[in-house]
Amino acid sequence: MTDPAPAASRPSDESSAPATPSAASPAATPERPSGSGRTIAIASFIGTAIEFYDYYIYGTAAALVLNKLFFPALSPVAGTLASLATFAIGFIARPVGAIVFGHFGDRIGRKATLVVSLLLMGLSTAFVGLLPGYSSIGVAAPILLVVLRVLQGIGLGGEWGGAALLSTEYAPKSRRGLYAAAPQMGSPIGFFAATGVYWALSEGLPKDAFESWGWRVPFLLSFLLVAVGLRIRLRVAETPAFAKLLASRNAVRVPTLEVIRRYPKQLLLGAGAIVVVYVMFYTASTYCLTYTTKTLGVPRNTMLGLTLIAITVLGVTTFVVARQSDLLGRRKLLLGGAVFSLAWSLVMFPLLNTRNPILIAISLSGALLCMGIGWGPLGAYLPELFGTDVRYSGAGIAYNLGGVLGGGVAPLIVAQLGQTRGTTAVGFFMAAMAVISLLSLLALPETRHRKLSEV
Repeated sequence: MTDPAPAASRPSDESSAPATPSAASPAATPERPSGSGRTIAIASFIGTAIEFYDYYIYGTAAALVLNKLFFPALSPVAGTLASLATFAIGFIARPVGAIVFGHFGDRIGRKATLVVSLLLMGLSTAFVGLLPGYSSIGVAAPILLVVLRVLQGIGLGGEWGGAALLSTEYAPKSRRGLYAAAPQMGSPIGFFAATGVYWALSEGLPKDAFESWGWRVPFLLSFLLVAVGLRIRLRVAETPAFAKLLASRNAVRVPTLEVIRRYPKQLLLGAGAIVVVYVMFYTASTYCLTYTTKTLGVPRNTMLGLTLIAITVLGVTTFVVARQSDLLGRRKLLLGGAVFSLAWSLVMFPLLNTRNPILIAISLSGALLCMGIGWGPLGAYLPELFGTDVRYSGAGIAYNLGGVLGGGVAPLIVAQLGQTRGTTAVGFFMAAMAVISLLSLLALPETRHRKLSEV
């Protein structure tokens, strides 16, 4: 059970707004505009899709071309590790973003904070597409690449918590899982778009053209996507739960310290619960792309096409499981995802090593199925663990701390294990990460029936 918040800082914030306006709906106001449920869902979905697109195109580029362009003096293996290290740096920066954006999100509001996170993420991504390589500006190239990657990480660190709160704080208690599916679906859609753009460029361009300028196109598209996302987010009103908190003048001065003081268990175990989701996803999407194309000799276009199939599985699973979490409970499904991940970790690479496209598709799809089972309920589960006055900070920090281990450090360990110990060791490492999530979830409560004012 969570630690009770002080009575003065826990105003009732349970929202029961219907998804669409009706005769029984409250009158439209600046705080609750007509059609707000639909607008919020669209804003959460499109905003997270854009930000995850920005994040994933970097991962794909790191696996395919960045080692040659920014670390040419290193051996192929060392260059790949260096490019993956820049990928990991983004994860290390994400908790910083969660703390900074969470502070302002819990003090001045969800909407304004999300607009800034979108701008930071989108513009830093777009400028990667304009960055000269090592051959043009020398060591300044990888340094600037790292700086832009850090800014990406800070931006995304502030994105997820706010987008999840937009959905959950507008949702009726009985449909929070369904509402929270909107920001969760942004991840597979953003990943599908990123992989699809790279697949189309890889199919349509000669290898030399792709490696010299074609890889930049997905980054430059971010300029357009930021404009679209900004227009949508500026139309979003503040959530009713936070509006009540502001009216009560009970916003806390330093939300991060309040989270640590009141919710240390939820913070650490929430981070542990999400570790396996990150491990399954980034192993399948980043390391496997490098391993199959450079070690197994599978054509790049084939792997990008097979990855698109697996992402489709992820998207369908995420939506279905998020919706079912309103009926079956968040924790039960998360536990099932951790158990399935534990088992799949041991069969994933034997399937991959066959070099058979059908079995590779099954291997990747199984990994992203595991990820979807865990990813779907998290949009509602993590926010439900924290009170309104610190919810942006608490959910965001827990989510991004899990990302440091599962999405930042783990891919480097996986790459090193794969190089020195073989893929069997990689499978056992992934299984160990699943055990961490399983034990964390066993120590956390079910939250489906909770009113948001009860935490």
